[in-house]
Amino acid sequence: MITGEIKNRIDAIWDAFWTGGITNSITILEQMTYLFFMKMLDDAQKTKEANASIMGVAVKEPTFGEGMWHNPENNRDVAYDTLRWSVFKNKEAEEMYRIISRDAFAFIKNLNTGKESAYSKFMANATFLIQNPRTLVKIVEGIDALDMNNRDTMGDVYEYVLGKMAASGNNGQFRTPRHIIKMMVDMMQPTVKDVICDPAMGSAGFIVESAKYVQEHYKTELLKPENMKHYKNGLLHGFDTDTTMLRIGAMNLMLHGVDNPDVEYKDSLSTDNTDENKYTLCLANPPFAGSLDYDAVSKSLLAITKTKKTELLFMALFVRMLQLGGRCASIVPDGVLFGTSTGHLAIRKELVDNQRLQAVISMPSGVFKPYAGVSTAILVFTKTNAGGTDKVWFYDMTADGFSLDDKRNPIADNDIPDIVERFHNLDAEAERTRKDKSFLVPVEEIREKGYDLSINKYKEFEREIVVYDAPDVIMERIEALETEIQQAIVELKKMI
Repeated sequence: MITGEIKNRIDAIWDAFWTGGITNSITILEQMTYLFFMKMLDDAQKTKEANASIMGVAVKEPTFGEGMWHNPENNRDVAYDTLRWSVFKNKEAEEMYRIISRDAFAFIKNLNTGKESAYSKFMANATFLIQNPRTLVKIVEGIDALDMNNRDTMGDVYEYVLGKMAASGNNGQFRTPRHIIKMMVDMMQPTVKDVICDPAMGSAGFIVESAKYVQEHYKTELLKPENMKHYKNGLLHGFDTDTTMLRIGAMNLMLHGVDNPDVEYKDSLSTDNTDENKYTLCLANPPFAGSLDYDAVSKSLLAITKTKKTELLFMALFVRMLQLGGRCASIVPDGVLFGTSTGHLAIRKELVDNQRLQAVISMPSGVFKPYAGVSTAILVFTKTNAGGTDKVWFYDMTADGFSLDDKRNPIADNDIPDIVERFHNLDAEAERTRKDKSFLVPVEEIREKGYDLSINKYKEFEREIVVYDAPDVIMERIEALETEIQQAIVELKKMI
């Protein structure tokens, strides 16, 4: 749990960036991430050195070796020791700025060996943008007070920083609200044996939350070496086409204790992505719009739904990527549920007839505010390639624990606990009526209604009879009000 003191430190670091002229939230997060990584490297080596000293042995695979490091960016040799956070943090402002901007930053850009490669392999086009030595000193002092070895705390710190990025209204499209991610993960209940993928990972929220779920629910199983090996190397996978987000996502995973995640630069919809029958669980909030190179789209996806809409192609991608029996929970725009194009109908028929569609959760349009007001839903299905859809569970979510305006203040109304509980007890939903928030719809009825998956197609609304007063009664009221107004005018004139 992040404390008020740590929040104040992060807020102060954020303010230092603004004061220094960096106001774009994703740039702030990116630059902060570089400095986090520098401190993590030094803290990790200090831990290695302390353990080696106790054992009386040399440090194994040190990040900062003995002697000199050759900086390829300016063709100069630099002492490894000067590149360490614990050393340069004590330098004068100008000297610290020179070391970090010229050498330490070049060092992490060119560090691509060992466990650190999960983050550093995306550093090739990174740019250090802090221009003011005084600003850098304030930021370094703020970060220095954070304990990078406490992964629980640092994970919360990074989530808080990501929250500030979304709250600022800039680049919010990269972040699905954390409580929505958690709801979806709680619904899907990932296991220590799963192979999980988010092919549009952004800041890695879904795979981070999946890692946290496994850590919490499989503590005993993770003590087994084979399970821990799978957790660190085979459990989590993510792709993105934005190297900035890959850096941010990789750091997010590292700060949650996942040192070697499989995160890659990859256009998930293109022919470059050949993943098929590979994953047991997909969790995602894929992009709903944006540029698409139609000629580069994988033909196997177009065979499922011939369309240029990314939201439909990603649903086809999930079907292809999952193993038989694999499960998927994905956020989609409402248009996927009722769109009338050939592509829309094809993907819905695919999920209903060829796979096993289990749930459609309709979310209110304010969930993604302040940066988007689009209405969305969550589709949950299991890959069977042989059908199996029997009854589809619909839920009309009207509250998520926050106000549905741009402020998104916490409120008491929250359907999320009810959604998770009912999803795991669908047999009991048979007693619910179409007037309730949730209910089951037989697949035959869905087919009869043209595979329409919008909840309003099936929900029954109870209309109350409203009795109005007779016209003559209303006229009497109007005349009485008019008399009062005329009397008030007369009194007002007397006072003038």
